Amino acid sequence: MNRILPVIVISQFFCTSLWFAGNAVMTDIARQLHLESTYLAYLTSAVQAGFITGTLIFAVFSISDRFSPSLVFFSCAIIAAVINLGVSINGINTPVLMLLRFLTGFFLAGIYPVGMKIASDYYREGLGKSLGFLVGALVIGTAFPHFLKSVMTGLPWRYVIFSTSVLSAAGGMAMFFAVPDGPYRKPGQKININGFFKSFRNGGFRAAAFGYFGHMWELYAFWVFVPVILTTYNNHHPGSGLNVSLLSFLIIVAGSVSCVFSGLISQRLGAKRTAVIALSLSCVCCVISPLLLLNSSVVLFIMFLFIWSLAVIADSPMFSTLVAQRAPEESKGTALTIVNCIGFAITIISIQLINALRTEENARYIYMFLAIGPVLGLLALFKKQERLFNQST
Repeated sequence: MNRILPVIVISQFFCTSLWFAGNAVMTDIARQLHLESTYLAYLTSAVQAGFITGTLIFAVFSISDRFSPSLVFFSCAIIAAVINLGVSINGINTPVLMLLRFLTGFFLAGIYPVGMKIASDYYREGLGKSLGFLVGALVIGTAFPHFLKSVMTGLPWRYVIFSTSVLSAAGGMAMFFAVPDGPYRKPGQKININGFFKSFRNGGFRAAAFGYFGHMWELYAFWVFVPVILTTYNNHHPGSGLNVSLLSFLIIVAGSVSCVFSGLISQRLGAKRTAVIALSLSCVCCVISPLLLLNSSVVLFIMFLFIWSLAVIADSPMFSTLVAQRAPEESKGTALTIVNCIGFAITIISIQLINALRTEENARYIYMFLAIGPVLGLLALFKKQERLFNQST
């Protein structure tokens, strides 16, 4: 039992490295296909759209509830690894590139939420701590292609693609061979289209889901635009000479520490209180971002991005914990998957909004729009708290 969580965490890290594999080499791809640098938002949205489609299909057909979650994870990891390799094909064109990234996102739907489902099948007590490690692995996996790109300077960009595919295959095999179905798994025997709607009748589940949706409005937009923010800073302060790839990796990966930390402190404060604190902090970062994003002090600028990175993801395992705890056992996988589906649909809106509105003139102010999500998420959580208070008085 002690080895289960490390295997799940490592497998999640390896497989989710596929997520930003295209982002890390976007400059090279853009140069090869003669694309604008702003194409990054479309490339990311293709992955997100694939993930949304995948989670919807996985939820409707209750895939992770009806079949062995480890087998689902393994199958999707191998298929996604093969599809990811397609990006490195010579002579690839833009439509094919977008399709491949879409399909990669589709099969990531059988990795990230299914990994959470597997963890919840093993850890009923201390689930928040377990998911803290698991979401931390997602953060490292998401950031890892930027690290690969920074250490492979001078090598063909395809090496980043090859490396992430190998990692995904290894993660899938580790999950399949080392993590059998958990003791708390309750298999669903049939397609349960109404599973999510049944969960949504629960006020606690609903509040946790809306809190998660607010968190997602901010999270991926922040991650996607970290390299853009760093590049913009270099353009405004030519003498700074910031290493965009390496700093992007370090800033994003810092969030893994806060995931683990929030998982640990949730055992004392509770998942909901921990989520509220983290969501409030990231909201503050959005609001004060104009003061620090192009600050002449490079130290203050970098410190702020690290603090924002720590805050923006710390609530994610808490919301996943709250959703898992409030979903019916027989449809837990479906509930987790469909909540992910809606959350990632929201990320496309926020990413495209920032991409459409961002200009050189408003680059300092545009990220204040990301505060909309945390504000609405906090309102949902406090509304639920107020309703419970009124019912008890």
